[in-house]
Amino acid sequence: MTAATHFWRVRATLAERFGQPCRVISRGRMNSVLVEFDDGTRHIVNRHAIRRLP
Repeated sequence: MTAATHFWRVRATLAERFGQPCRVISRGRMNSVLVEFDDGTRHIVNRHAIRRLP
């Protein structure tokens, strides 16, 4: 896996992932993205649920 570019910022959804780095695999319509976490799991989520790493 390549380096993480974003991090998970929502506690209400996937609370166990809060603050974990992830990377965007692809962007979809209606504000959705496919993200992959460091352990290889992938989720389709809203773009407001992630933020870019500084």
